[in-house]
Amino acid sequence: MNPKNNHAAVRAQFPILQQKCNGYPLIYLDSAATTQKPKAVIAAMNDYYQQDNANVHRAAHCLSARATQQFEQVRGQVAQFINAPTREQIIWTKGATEAINLVAQSYGRLFNSGDEILLSTMEHHANIVPWQQLAQQRNLVLKVIPLTGQGELDMAAFAELLTERTRMVAITHVSNVLGTVNPMAEIISMSHQVGAKVLVDGSQAVAHMPVDVQALDCDFYVFSGHKMYGPTGIGVLYGKAELLNAMPVWQTGGEMIKKVSFAATTFNPIPFKFEPGTPNISGVIGLGAAIEFINNLDRTALHHHEQTLLAYARAQLEQINEVTLVGQPRQPMAVISFIVNGEHHSDIATLLDQQGIAIRAGHHCAMPLMDTLGLNGTLRLSFACYTAQSDIDAFISALQKTLEFL
Repeated sequence: MNPKNNHAAVRAQFPILQQKCNGYPLIYLDSAATTQKPKAVIAAMNDYYQQDNANVHRAAHCLSARATQQFEQVRGQVAQFINAPTREQIIWTKGATEAINLVAQSYGRLFNSGDEILLSTMEHHANIVPWQQLAQQRNLVLKVIPLTGQGELDMAAFAELLTERTRMVAITHVSNVLGTVNPMAEIISMSHQVGAKVLVDGSQAVAHMPVDVQALDCDFYVFSGHKMYGPTGIGVLYGKAELLNAMPVWQTGGEMIKKVSFAATTFNPIPFKFEPGTPNISGVIGLGAAIEFINNLDRTALHHHEQTLLAYARAQLEQINEVTLVGQPRQPMAVISFIVNGEHHSDIATLLDQQGIAIRAGHHCAMPLMDTLGLNGTLRLSFACYTAQSDIDAFISALQKTLEFL
């Protein structure tokens, strides 16, 4: 079955959606937190454990050879997926969070006292705290790019914040709260003009839009498998080869070494110098299946589908007097945040859950953004390839019942 142009066929690939929660059909609208997994991903991981379970790179027997072949094949898949120049520039991590920590604690060691790091107000905690820790360790200066009233980056302010002391600009490609798609090519070009490097957090982007790291000219790009229909516990760091080669090792142990003696240790070249210990082999294989699943979708049609859902859901919410939408970016991506006036977001989410509706409530790991907005949290809808208009209808109906109850 080719699900490319058939939404019902796509949805049928996700067995978890065929269930009831609290006696109601499950309506899953929390894909920005984690996407559900298609049958192909689950099967690929099961097949590895049932047929090929062995450590990679370290043995001559057939199980290890098969596992290694699959493991390294996916590295090539990821490189092709984001158009990296070589597969060696793809580093396996536990997720985007670990990837950012790796860059901060390795490339960041090359920074000097007084150097500057630019972040934005809309960053996830994972793209704030590692840089904050680095700044404290090395006496660096953190600067924050403000937002416009629409919830977009203030590019004029960004231009003023960039200086010759800026060493790193770390920016999310797509906001996990506002759905804002940031102008990364412009940000990267402006940053390079002052000699700064750019790390892009692509966690909310890769499942929804094609990413070409060479066209962007970004220095680092990170993302997590579990937000793109893959398993949890696996992520990717892409970096320019000259930077990865110059960076000191971060975590150490087996696999990433070339020679060890008690006198000294020499390390493997990239990618292995950043991959100590036994990796998440099944996670890598599952990620490969997720990429194949995405590649088999009509991504233009998927983008249109998600944009149609966004417009429909926003229009429905705007008709409810008690609801206030948060952020009005011109080209949002797959996310809507809102509040219910006079009600706590957790209460609304709990009452929706009792009707089978799964949405996110809280600060979404973006407390500085919430402080800027003057909120203690929002409710968030987020969509994926399996989301249907009927899901929106069920959510709106349940929300109206909730408001009547309150």
